[in-house]
Amino acid sequence: MSKSIIVIGGGIVGLCSAYYLHKEGHQVTVIDKSDITSGASFVNAGYLTPSHIIPMASPGMITKGLKMMFNSSSPFYMKPRFDAEFLKWAWYFKKSSTKAKVEKAIPVIKDINILSRELFENIKASGDLGDFQLERKGLLMMYQTEAMYHHEMEVAKKASMLGLEVNELNKSQLTAIEPNIKIEAEGAIHYECDGHTTPTEIMPKLLDYLKSVGVIIKTKETVVDISISSDKVNEIITSKGSYKADEIVLAAGSWSGELSKKLKISLPLQAGKGYRINVSRSTGISMPAVLLEASMAVTPMQGFTRFAGTMEFSGINDYIRKERVAAIAAGAKKFYPDLDITSEEQSTAKTGMRPVTPDGMPYIGRSTNISNLIFATGHAMMGWSLGPATGKLVAEIIDGKKTTMDIAAFNPDRQF
Repeated sequence: MSKSIIVIGGGIVGLCSAYYLHKEGHQVTVIDKSDITSGASFVNAGYLTPSHIIPMASPGMITKGLKMMFNSSSPFYMKPRFDAEFLKWAWYFKKSSTKAKVEKAIPVIKDINILSRELFENIKASGDLGDFQLERKGLLMMYQTEAMYHHEMEVAKKASMLGLEVNELNKSQLTAIEPNIKIEAEGAIHYECDGHTTPTEIMPKLLDYLKSVGVIIKTKETVVDISISSDKVNEIITSKGSYKADEIVLAAGSWSGELSKKLKISLPLQAGKGYRINVSRSTGISMPAVLLEASMAVTPMQGFTRFAGTMEFSGINDYIRKERVAAIAAGAKKFYPDLDITSEEQSTAKTGMRPVTPDGMPYIGRSTNISNLIFATGHAMMGWSLGPATGKLVAEIIDGKKTTMDIAAFNPDRQF
């Protein structure tokens, strides 16, 4: 039966939810406070990452964050501040960062990433969006030190045991696979299971497709209030009007926590800011890579090479810290010694806010408190990779179908 559905949020998760909901015959309206031309869905590394099986909430991460707290150029930066919600989130994060919880999360993260990778391929094969970059060259995890090699090999062994395609490359093999630029690395772990895309190519195509099939897109509308009656969302009030619908999908990324307060729901969530620099000239880079010691990503996209990274917890803001941009440029230089990212290129850096849960697992599921509310948020650095899978799961939840995979681990009401 066709339903009227409002999706709050026009990032990759919100638009993919609209895509699959429309495919099921529903009437969909997407509401976003921006014009859907910027943000995390546009500035990410574009990876499809079955290899990223370790959640961010893992042993040692809080200690690492505390050590880097007073270094604003560090890859993992928590701005010193007294914020009760952040401190509560950090406590939950610490409680989630145990070996047992990480081991439990690994196969679930692998499964949803594999599902999403297949769905990206299905979307391309459908022709709905026309042609777009979707490559399966894999991902190089490049290392310069023996310590980092051993650390990544532990992850590689787990990935291999889960059936993911993993290869080990020595220095000469790395040069052979990436011959057109000098690389300063001892070798790399090659996750052949991974793929990459160009987000700035796909997002406008997805938006255009949705508009063409009758999905209503409301941009530059801020949700200012949400009316609840009899345990149901009765009305969405925005800066421009009000809307009613049978079902509400909350896919507002880092703003989902604030919107949840309007529903009297406490959703532990923090905004983790990421940065990117685009280099439009030829770099010689043809393989996506994570530069391990520099904690940054490199992606050859359509028309440019993207250098992205950092995780900054400083609240929701679009302030660009120049020292963090410079750190990305310096990290690239350490691994690609002949590559200089110019100050002009650095000046065009952009940021995006990624919604981070305390345990590194997204919130996907129906609320137990509000019967017509479905959460689809909290994907942290995997938002791009998990967009299609989340959208499909949202459609299955709303249609009351058996979900393609077990979503118990994504329960938005889970305890930390």
